Amino acid sequence: MEPFVVVIPARLASSRLPEKPLVPVAGRPLIAHVVARARESRASRVIVAADDERVLAAAREAGAEAVLTAADLPSGTDRIAAVAAREGWGDESLVVNLQGDEPLTPGGVLDELAALLAESPEAGMATFGVPLGSAADLHDPNQVKLVTDDHGRALYFSRAPIPFDREAARAGRDPDTSAAVRHLGLYAYRAGFLRRMSATPPARLERLEQLEQLRALAMGAHIRVGLRAEAHPPGVDTPSDVERVEAVLGQAGGS
Repeated sequence: MEPFVVVIPARLASSRLPEKPLVPVAGRPLIAHVVARARESRASRVIVAADDERVLAAAREAGAEAVLTAADLPSGTDRIAAVAAREGWGDESLVVNLQGDEPLTPGGVLDELAALLAESPEAGMATFGVPLGSAADLHDPNQVKLVTDDHGRALYFSRAPIPFDREAARAGRDPDTSAAVRHLGLYAYRAGFLRRMSATPPARLERLEQLEQLRALAMGAHIRVGLRAEAHPPGVDTPSDVERVEAVLGQAGGS
């Protein structure tokens, strides 16, 4: 398997869950559980990029490397790009982005994503999608949808229901969701493309939809999309999510 690095961007400020990376989950900081998932993968290195020394200390204690990044960086992608610049990674180096609030993403999924990008030399980045199960999901703006060409190249991402079933809408019936795919917010990048993306201003469609991956498409990037049978468990945004994650970890027998 081609070598890859996992970088976990983490930001201390959170409107819905203050100091989220340090929130206790089953007796350990949230960031420690995310590091544990990353270390289950075959990554050659696991690095946490954060804007607070307390988060970095927790990451180191959990077994990750830690890099302090500027507090005013606008996105996780920019934090990862800052790490790539600091490390001097070559353009073809593979970097997997695991968000700092995803304590239940299996390490094997990170391996699969890195392999997907490695086998797609024409792509600058790769991501995953899963089938959408219902018309309600298709119309939910909190569930990002995507469409691809016949070769798995991303054509568009949207909070709107895509693809749109015009005949079903005309007839007043539920749409056919057999071609509908929900995007999983997990990315792998080639380091050269990551640097270019971070240096490019937000695109018009990105600002409208509030979806950073639309910047990559506006740049003309090839985004390879892999389809998985089911989604990995969702992340942590609220106190109730903490309780749900603790229940899952308890069933699994630990972190």
